[in-house]
Amino acid sequence: MRSIALLGQPNSGKSTVFNQLTGSRQHVGNWPGKTVEKNEGSYTYNNEKYTVTDLPGSYGLSGNSDEEIITEKFIKSGEADLVCVLVDSSQLERSMYMLADFASMDTPAILILNMMDVANGQGKVIDDKKLSVRLGIPVLPFTAADGRGFDGLKALIEKEINTPHRLITKPEFGAAGINDSNAKYAWISRMLDGVARSSGEDYKITGLDKLLLRPFWGKIMTVLIILVGFIAAMLIMSPFMGIAGMMPKLLGGPIANLLTGINVHPWLVSVFSLLIPNTIYFCISMAAFVFGVNVVFGFLEEIGFLARAAYQFDGPLSKLGLQGKAVAPILMGMGCTIGGASGTRVMDNWGQKMLTMMVVWAVPCASIWSIIPVISGMFFPVWGTALVCIGIIAYIFVLMFIVSKVFGKSLVSEDSRSGMIMELPPYHKAHWKYIIKEAWLKCFDMFKRAIKTVTLVSLVFWAFSFSPSGNIESSLLYKVGTFIEPVTRFFGLGWRTFMAFISAAFAKEAVLGTLNAVFAGQSNVADVAFNATAGSVDTMALSQIMSQTISRAEALAFMFACTFSVPCLMALSTTFKESHSLKWTAKTAGFYIVAALILSCIVYHIAAPFIG
Repeated sequence: MRSIALLGQPNSGKSTVFNQLTGSRQHVGNWPGKTVEKNEGSYTYNNEKYTVTDLPGSYGLSGNSDEEIITEKFIKSGEADLVCVLVDSSQLERSMYMLADFASMDTPAILILNMMDVANGQGKVIDDKKLSVRLGIPVLPFTAADGRGFDGLKALIEKEINTPHRLITKPEFGAAGINDSNAKYAWISRMLDGVARSSGEDYKITGLDKLLLRPFWGKIMTVLIILVGFIAAMLIMSPFMGIAGMMPKLLGGPIANLLTGINVHPWLVSVFSLLIPNTIYFCISMAAFVFGVNVVFGFLEEIGFLARAAYQFDGPLSKLGLQGKAVAPILMGMGCTIGGASGTRVMDNWGQKMLTMMVVWAVPCASIWSIIPVISGMFFPVWGTALVCIGIIAYIFVLMFIVSKVFGKSLVSEDSRSGMIMELPPYHKAHWKYIIKEAWLKCFDMFKRAIKTVTLVSLVFWAFSFSPSGNIESSLLYKVGTFIEPVTRFFGLGWRTFMAFISAAFAKEAVLGTLNAVFAGQSNVADVAFNATAGSVDTMALSQIMSQTISRAEALAFMFACTFSVPCLMALSTTFKESHSLKWTAKTAGFYIVAALILSCIVYHIAAPFIG
């Protein structure tokens, strides 16, 4: 088995090459002992199998970040038979810095001039043959995103493994050694002298950039474009979700009648007729949303918009230890946490990606805003509900700050934090075939993983909430809830609101139904949790019962706890899928549950003396 390594700076197209080479034959995890993502895959060419390692994207090999250390050690270990160094042809001089660092290593290599279509569109001409002679290694002009030329790349890799070439020229380092940046740039200039030329036309800033790059209006425009992107993602997913939404209705009744007719136990009847069809519906909806988000984000990234968004918000987000790119998934999280977590694929490394997901969880999704005004309206006048919403919005920023302080240093070390230094790429057309293919692969992978995770957690929740008689008091959830009520009371929640708090972690849409079940006793908690959108709740009747049963302070504490706890089961599953870390997914869920209960406790004990 032959081993190939892909080396390059962020945004050089490594992931595109990796995905096109390996397709679905890949797995993602973390490097041993490091919070750095490790992508490995394989492909077969001429009856021989090749393993491909997508090394962490970094701007060089002479720094101290985990990404640079891991990449340097992997290359020096000799584990790779060939290193494919990728550079962005449209920004050749800047991208060659990685090759200048790599030049000091005696390792077989080829240079891939990626994004040649963008370079050509800029009027740039690169003499790849002259550059190959100077470097002593093959140089391949390439456009990975259009999906063409991969047979030629595989043939070149096969040839170079059998008859390898190494770089014949190296930077002339002075007293500073390999950290001598001036020596590297001097070497790059020598290598590119007479190799790259342009039409001579200066790049003129476009009218759109004149708006997007303005300090204030540029941020407003960026936010609006991302929100429009969210709407587009919803439109893309709607047909799939509509078809999937028919499954519980079409399958539930016939399955229940069939199993009841052969005297199957009621618990199993409910599992097969309600839980499983709704779980499949949840998973298809989740996968469809991931597909829509990846299509939208793929398009925005390909045309160069996300670079502008990163530029606009890098300063504010750097205070949280994040890059400017994080603005897109954070804003997407306002619509749906699943979309926000999926959107973290644009982050440069695993630590930034994980921290962004944890921050995204602090943003209440659209489902929350559909239930909080309803519940608040049961206890407070209009102006009081407005104050509740303002309080929730204010706490979002507080929670983001807390998350960054608690987990930021573990995920993004202080020495790896710095302002972004970047050249804004020119706008260029998107490669739709690649975008849709990549979105489909991520969608299918999400569905496979979600089926396992959602089914397992759903069965546990089902076992706790199921009631054979339909009476809430015969469910295990009721027994556990009333048993621990002395503890939950300290956090401002009675057993009824605590049960609704638990169901909110399954699906925010289930909250009103669960409240109706526990206060009015008109339905089974399991039924309302898994049929969150199937029926309507008489909010007027529920309002009368709740306002007579619990205090306004408890209602306020519940609303804050519900808003800032685990967003939903599907968001939890998406976070696990994107992070590939059970440990950090559990940390995230545990933190938000504990933080929500602490917040509930504070809100309750502060509010109780004033509002009762």
